[in-house]
Amino acid sequence: MANHRHDVIVIGSGAAGLSAALNLASHLKVAVLAKGALSEGSTARAQGGIAAVLEPGDTFESHIEDTMIAGAGLNNRRTVEFVVENAPAAIEQLAALGVPFNPGESERWHLTREGGHSHRRIVHVADATGWAVQEALEKAAAEHPNITLVPDMAAIDLVTGRHGENGAREDCVWGVYAVNRRSGRVELFTGRATVLATGGASRAWLYSTNPRGSTGDGIAMAWRAGCRVSNMEFNQFHPTCLYHHDVKNFLVTEAMRGEGGHLKIPGTGHRFMPEFDPREELAPRDVVARAIDHELKRLGLDYVHLDISHRDPEFVLTHFPTIAERLARPDIGIDITREPIPVVPAAHYTCGGVVVDLDGRTDLQGLYAAGEVTQSGLHGANRMASNSLLECLVFGLAAARHINANWDDLPLPPAIRPWDESRVTDSDEEVVVHHNWREIRRFMWDYVGIVRTTKRLERALHRVDLLRRETEDYYGNFRVTPDLIELRNLVEVSGLIVRSALARKESRGLHYTLDYPDMLPDAVDTILTPEG
Repeated sequence: MANHRHDVIVIGSGAAGLSAALNLASHLKVAVLAKGALSEGSTARAQGGIAAVLEPGDTFESHIEDTMIAGAGLNNRRTVEFVVENAPAAIEQLAALGVPFNPGESERWHLTREGGHSHRRIVHVADATGWAVQEALEKAAAEHPNITLVPDMAAIDLVTGRHGENGAREDCVWGVYAVNRRSGRVELFTGRATVLATGGASRAWLYSTNPRGSTGDGIAMAWRAGCRVSNMEFNQFHPTCLYHHDVKNFLVTEAMRGEGGHLKIPGTGHRFMPEFDPREELAPRDVVARAIDHELKRLGLDYVHLDISHRDPEFVLTHFPTIAERLARPDIGIDITREPIPVVPAAHYTCGGVVVDLDGRTDLQGLYAAGEVTQSGLHGANRMASNSLLECLVFGLAAARHINANWDDLPLPPAIRPWDESRVTDSDEEVVVHHNWREIRRFMWDYVGIVRTTKRLERALHRVDLLRRETEDYYGNFRVTPDLIELRNLVEVSGLIVRSALARKESRGLHYTLDYPDMLPDAVDTILTPEG
């Protein structure tokens, strides 16, 4: 088995992973693993922008309070302060790497406003900010002599003490086993530190804005290795995903509502958000998603309309060129300057994840995590718009700083056992993987969606348990494939989500249950701990 030895292994090639790698590579050898192509993750899909206090009149305290309000008080205030106060420096670092943020008329950059924010503080590159950030970070990493970019590597499990020879410590992580998608062979990547930057788990649902690879891999691997996870019940459904029979996961940015887009009932043109919240279309995402869900069920609709056609066409095309160009193609055929966009909510962001501190440290020595894979305390019960890329940048740097400062204290990897395939065969029943994948996403959508009940969650847990036993039996008998790895992780993470949702006896932020519609006076994290 190929054994690739580096100083640090970074699993994930989006904003969090590449930020960590670039801040480690001055004196350490870093390998960055991507499950597919380097830019296939969620970072490149982020349309809106990055939140930061950048203009006179705005303050750190305002950004902090907006984040706390959106998170329904479950946020860790110290974490929110840490991220908000480090936001301007993160933006400056991106600008230094060549990210071409839109210039303002009188200010340095044009700032837009999104749901939950009390000021214009979203710096952006038109409506394709994520792609510009990904491109700049990827270019810098590719040019760095100490960074090795490794695409098409599907991580299977973290390397811990139980994989080591000669009585290795069990509370340490020294890398990862991964299957090479091109050769089909399992390879070993070892280092003194490992950074998880694998993103979230929104593909657990039937409708999602996320790329196919958002299957909760890092959360599941960390859980199996012995890390706590927290707040997995808080799953953000983006209010405005394109409704189309063939195009399943095209996100329509929240910035469109920030620039005056209205949500309307098809046929009547009635604006319904004023009936649900005084902030109207600029209410936080959980409020808007529930309002849309309510109207869809009340009226028996398949979608609602998002309409910005009342704005000047030049303004619309200048601010949303990517969306306008994509929707105008023949397969969709919508001119957003003249007609509304049919939209539905879709699973978008995982607010819970692996528990980390302000240095990105997990419960295991040598294992760090940054970005959507974590529960850092920033988002609480609901992530506020454009705080996600910001978290990736700030915590990617924080993890790198701690690794650099404590390098001599990290133990060297012991001898690691090679991957054992002596008792497995190639599968002749791949249909099981694809069937179980579809079943998970369907029952998660039906039973663990925007509005929940205890009965629905209990039904979901029963199905998760059945699929876990079936999947583990399959995993134990056949050679691993990327699809099997994702199924195994989806089953694990779906179980964590359902168990967390059953444990919360209230409605708070993104978790809304008809059986407990009120919010309790004390905000308490849901923390799950692995047995043993």
